[in-house]
This record gives sequence, C-alpha cells and structure tokens, in this order.
Amino acid sequence: MSGVWLAMDTATDIASVAAGRIPAMIAGAHSQGARRHTAQLLGLVEFVLRRAGVRPADLDGLVLADGPGSFTGLRIGWATAKGLAQEAGLEARAVPALMAAAAGVSSRVGDAPVAACFDALRGQVFGAVYRFRPDRVETLVAPAVLTVGELSRRSPEVPRAVVGDGAVRYAAEIRAWSGADPVAPELLPPSAAQLLALADREGAARTLDDLGAAEPAYGRLAEAQVKWENRHGRALPDSTGTER
Repeated sequence: MSGVWLAMDTATDIASVAAGRIPAMIAGAHSQGARRHTAQLLGLVEFVLRRAGVRPADLDGLVLADGPGSFTGLRIGWATAKGLAQEAGLEARAVPALMAAAAGVSSRVGDAPVAACFDALRGQVFGAVYRFRPDRVETLVAPAVLTVGELSRRSPEVPRAVVGDGAVRYAAEIRAWSGADPVAPELLPPSAAQLLALADREGAARTLDDLGAAEPAYGRLAEAQVKWENRHGRALPDSTGTER
C-alpha cells in the first residue's frame, strides 16, 4: 500500500496518532496523560499501523504536531518520528498543534475565526488565532506565549470558538472575549486526524527538509534548562559541546 502518511501529536496531555492518505484518516488512536507519552507512543504507532495494514517501510511520510506546547511531549514525539524517518527515509511535514486543535471545531463555525489556547502555566497560554478556508488556513495571530488578554488584543477579530486546556483554565476571560464557553480538549477530535487533514492545505504545514536536524517550535525553554542557565549564567551546551 502506498500513499499512506503517519501523523503524531504529543504537544499536549492527549497524545494521538493517525494513519491515512492525506487528507483522510484510515486508522487512529489516542491516550491521555503527558507522563505516559514515553511509554505509550510507540504502542500507539504500532497499533495504528496494524489497523491501517501498513508497515513503517510502507509509509510515504510523517506529519508532526509542531509547537508550542509541552516541551517534554514535543521532544518525545519528534524523537520517535526521527527514528522512524531514519529507518525508512520518509518525507516529513509539521503543522502547529494549536492549528490542529482549532481545526477540530472549524466545521461548526464556517470561516469565522477560531482561537486555540494551551496552558503554559505562569498565567500564560500558548495561543493563536486562525481562519479555516476550504483550500487554505489564514493565521490571524501566530503561535506565541502570552496572556489571554494579550491574545485578545492582538487578534484582529473576535473568535467564534476558543479551544484547549488553556481556554478552560481561563474560562472567564475566554467568555468575556469570545462570548462563548471554551471547548475542552476532550470534546475535540484527536488532533492527529486534523494533522492529516491540514498537511496539504496552503498556509498550514512546513516541510522538514532535514528531519534529523529539525526541532519543533517549543515556544519556551524547558524549566530545567532555564534553571541551569540562570545558575551558570550561560546557554546550556548541546550534545556536541556547542552552546545554543
């Protein structure tokens, strides 16, 4: 079987995997709990590929959830993808996880704006605002780390819906901004299916020419790295000994 792509999203507490021919999903699975991503991701991949009737060598490419999002979750997902790509020499694309989450309600709101907010702690969210067209996605506010108030001031339009755990955490501010209740993550379709649906749409995906060297847009450094750099007064060296 050819033309099958594998999509993976580990940017939030809900990890999801899907396989299909872009833009349609053939098989998918998900699990909840960021601390379980390491233990469960490969099992989800194996399950989905088995349900789709393909082997890693049969895949044409990978679609990954880009950040910002959970630092650890993104690292796990991208490391897994790099292992698969190295073994099979796969094409790879990345779609912002915020966009994939927002796409989960796009069919309900037509071409009205949709915002997505992931909880970034410290009173902030990873936030973005999009408009979904049949042939393209328009980014009204690019993914950034900011407060809900800052996101609302940056947005040129009021969103019809706001999704994500950050929206739920700051529900009162979301209602004041959008006039609607936030949409919780568990009420959205698994994001991996949305990654497949968006992979070919204009304005959605970036091509990863060298997946081995590519990194997700984390949005914020890991807490451990911040503490190390504050303590030592310099950037944390990477595995080659150079400073980032």
